[in-house]
Amino acid sequence: MKRTKVKIHVSASLSPDGSVVMLSDSLVKKWKLSQNPSVSLCFGSAKQEVKVIPVTQAGMLRLSDTLAAKWGVKHGDSLCLQYKSASGSLHLGPLIGVMVSRANASAGDKLFGTTTAFCHEMTEACKTYGAAVFFCTPEDLKTAGDTVKGWHYAGRWIRSTFPVPHILYNRLTSRRYENYPHVQQFVSQARSKHRTIMFNEKYLNKSEVFDALRKEAGLQTYLPESHLLRNFAMLKSMCSKYASVFLKPITGSLGKGIIRIRRSEGGTYVAHFTGLNGTRKQVYRSLTQLYSAISGKVKTGRHQIQQGLNLIQAGGRPIDFRALVQRDDTGSWTVTSIVGRIAGNHQFVSNLARGGTLCTVREALARAGASAAGAARLKRAALQIAKGIETQVEGHFAELGVDLALDTSGRVWLLEVNSKPSKDDNTPLNAERKIRPSVKTVVQYARHAAKF
Repeated sequence: MKRTKVKIHVSASLSPDGSVVMLSDSLVKKWKLSQNPSVSLCFGSAKQEVKVIPVTQAGMLRLSDTLAAKWGVKHGDSLCLQYKSASGSLHLGPLIGVMVSRANASAGDKLFGTTTAFCHEMTEACKTYGAAVFFCTPEDLKTAGDTVKGWHYAGRWIRSTFPVPHILYNRLTSRRYENYPHVQQFVSQARSKHRTIMFNEKYLNKSEVFDALRKEAGLQTYLPESHLLRNFAMLKSMCSKYASVFLKPITGSLGKGIIRIRRSEGGTYVAHFTGLNGTRKQVYRSLTQLYSAISGKVKTGRHQIQQGLNLIQAGGRPIDFRALVQRDDTGSWTVTSIVGRIAGNHQFVSNLARGGTLCTVREALARAGASAAGAARLKRAALQIAKGIETQVEGHFAELGVDLALDTSGRVWLLEVNSKPSKDDNTPLNAERKIRPSVKTVVQYARHAAKF
């Protein structure tokens, strides 16, 4: 279907109740709208019965200022427009609602804190692809029903009321936020009443991901041995099998709370803990003593125990890779980017928040003296894992951060999958681009999912 885009003109001289719109004569003729005394104009969950008056100006839809204000539509917006003859309705959109964690109206240009730059990019990408976008917080959803309060950008951040959108994109940065009862209630109602499509609806936990992917044929080769740590016997078994193991909080992020355990030649066990102030080392005479020291931490938060890997390194610092895998404008999974991440000094995790540095895949492989063929294996693994998540994990996901590693034999391993990949970790290295490809892809997929 060929996509039709129209430029929105807002006029104070049209009907005060919003019941009259003006549309380019060529579209009126194409869709035979002059034969209908009125049609339904729809935008997200909103619907208005309107009389359509043809005008000579091409590619234009003129709305009354009353209707534009009611729907949060701005003068100059460029949006897709469809006519569905079966229902006699015109559909304007898509309207994308992005759920963000917080907004601070007193922060001026930094309304959404460190997320503000991404919100600007989303706004610009929507202009390019004929979509509308607004940003809402959990606080905004407390009073949401058939409309929702939020923010959009028109030279400055403006607070407005919007219909329930076609698409909800979950960028909430906390499990606590997305599990608020009023957030869950809004999402449930938006889906059931308005058929809103929500993607990246929840955080993934490490145990869930590995258990799910084990069921998918062909993916076992990427999975290090991994279990939910239940008792001392499991720790003892894994430590007898592998020279090192990792304990990872199943709901952790940014490398927080990870413990690396190594068996020394003298029979002692060396544990490295990641904390707020870097890495702390502790030596234990026995595994029993080590387990006793960490048992309180393990009991208060569930941990995954995972086989340690002999990763490629650059100057003694481990290297891993973050692949950003997204659904594209046809709904198919595609690798948008892969970057190498080199751990900081005295670190065994590569997160940027812990001193890690970014480089291209080619540079990472060269610095490690690894084969350049590893790049193709990483890309193939990232795509297969994303498809495995789609098949085996409940929920609708449109972008995934897939953390991979190469061992010294060239084998690809999965470290973890993140359903809220940081927009900073994947910043292109040629950062002059105004809108990152990852942001464009989100908007293109949203338009596809909303059938615009």
